[in-house]
Amino acid sequence: MNWQAINFDWNHVRSFLVTAEKGSFSAAARELGQTQPTIGRQIAAIEQELGVKLFERSGKSLTLTSTGNELLSHAREMADVANQISLTATSQSQTIEGQVRITASDVMSAYQLPIALKQIRRAAPLLEIDVVAANDIRNIRQREADIAIRHVRPTQPDLIAKLVAQGTASFYAAPSYLDQVGRPKSEAELAKLDFVGFSDVNTMIGFLQPAGVPVTTQNFRMTSASGIVSWEMVRQGLGVCVMSDDVANLAPEIERVLPEREPFTFPIWLATHSELHTAQRIRIVFDILADYFGNYARR
Repeated sequence: MNWQAINFDWNHVRSFLVTAEKGSFSAAARELGQTQPTIGRQIAAIEQELGVKLFERSGKSLTLTSTGNELLSHAREMADVANQISLTATSQSQTIEGQVRITASDVMSAYQLPIALKQIRRAAPLLEIDVVAANDIRNIRQREADIAIRHVRPTQPDLIAKLVAQGTASFYAAPSYLDQVGRPKSEAELAKLDFVGFSDVNTMIGFLQPAGVPVTTQNFRMTSASGIVSWEMVRQGLGVCVMSDDVANLAPEIERVLPEREPFTFPIWLATHSELHTAQRIRIVFDILADYFGNYARR
């Protein structure tokens, strides 16, 4: 190995990779927690270190040069190796301190996780917990999260997944709204009411229609990508929604619609990387979350 030929800084390669993927210095700076001028200096530095031009600059826009395009795949390979080194080191750590990042939906993060976090704090007070409240699926393999709470089973072969509970969900609305429109006695009557949508309306229609509720896009006059915002709309009397019974129980002022109807069921999965699972700090959080959701479902 000719070590003298390797004369570039990995941090500069990382800045190049993130800038290429995000499309601008400002976006890369946000991703890396740095400033835009810092990213610009690092890109200039690696161009000087390698003796090549990586980006064409036109105003505020950046375009990869042919050399930049060619080096991009190598930079991604380096990122994968760096991530693997981090995973392996983390898996060998037996200290119960440091950061553990948990990702869950915004509704679960706001209304259910805090109780579990109290248990984690009592068991491991030196841990730093970062909750990533996101309704998209974060990538554990790329360390966007250490532990994910999901309602679908992860399929990646290098992840450990555990089914910890089966949750239930029902239709809910504010009494003020039901006083105005009447309380439906059947799914057909329910389909005449206004619905509050969580994110993609077509997905919700595809879920409700097979369940016997013949809704259309006309039912969804209020939507939000945020589950918390949508739930607040329901609480303010703007329509009906499907909500976890555990979350709805925290709002006794909200009324269950079609209370005799069998609730929906959904799985609660915990997932982590197979190597991370051997790290003591991640294992203890994983186990506490598994016990918490398992006990919560049995109440």
